[in-house]
Amino acid sequence: MQCKVTDISEGTFSIPLLPALSGAGLAINVTLMTRVYIGLIAALALVSCGRFGNEEQEQDQEQRIVCIAKQYNEIIFALGAQKDIVAVDLTSTYPPEIKKLPTVGYHRALSAEGILAAKPTLIIHDNNIGPEHVIKQLEGLDIPMKVFEHKGEDIDSTKMLIREMGAYFHKEERAEQLCKKLDDDMALALEKAKAYTDTLKVLVIHFGQASNVFLVMTQKSTAAKMIQWAGGRMAVADERGMRHLSAEVVAASGPDVILLTDFGYDRLGTPEKIKELPGVAGTKAAKANRIYRVEEHDLVYMGPRTGENVLMLQQLIHQGEDE
Repeated sequence: MQCKVTDISEGTFSIPLLPALSGAGLAINVTLMTRVYIGLIAALALVSCGRFGNEEQEQDQEQRIVCIAKQYNEIIFALGAQKDIVAVDLTSTYPPEIKKLPTVGYHRALSAEGILAAKPTLIIHDNNIGPEHVIKQLEGLDIPMKVFEHKGEDIDSTKMLIREMGAYFHKEERAEQLCKKLDDDMALALEKAKAYTDTLKVLVIHFGQASNVFLVMTQKSTAAKMIQWAGGRMAVADERGMRHLSAEVVAASGPDVILLTDFGYDRLGTPEKIKELPGVAGTKAAKANRIYRVEEHDLVYMGPRTGENVLMLQQLIHQGEDE
């Protein structure tokens, strides 16, 4: 014998009854069974709430990324993937809004304490960090560390890096847009460069003058590639990308144009003071007032804006030639 009972949440179900049960006994049995089912449903509901509650807590645990690489940081922001970046290195200065983030120090003079203060769940770097003992400390803390495979040292590898990072941050479509713009800007810059008949000598001074020497960029630097694409050539040759030079060597390099990165230019203050510097004063660039300020982050690495930066360099280097 069976009795059908309507449950609040599950509809109608059947309860087997013993033949001896009838009348008041039947009512009691049905009531007890109904309560048991309702109790089970309530318990399941509580268990379910607890499980989904844990999932929500896990999802609420934010990723906290410390990125110690100016090239990576610019690409991350260009991709629109910056929401989890909580700190950067001191040399990451583009785009402007990155300056609102805390810094963990200079990328070659880091401290474990400075990085750990940001409470990172992931550290991204480009293998250009130090000192060595700090790297070993970080490796011993079991905080995941990420280095991207592609180096971004020319246009093709820069596009591969952008695509690699786009895939990592699930921004593939945006990565393709950035690569297309880079190709378009570079095509325009290279076409415009054909119109310039003179390949002007360009001296890039990185930090101005200290202790009677200049820190300059050479033909082995990233800046040299950009200046070549812009229709110029570096005034200083060396096997290293940067070199300290005396005032006499700077003068002997005979630059037609001098570019000073922002730090050195701003420290010196005015074009007039720059033109008075030993080694600079007698150059063709100083006599022709062809000394210009450039942002360091526009010259020292390649990224989504490299084509734009080459076009900007063309305007500076060949200023007045189209008139």
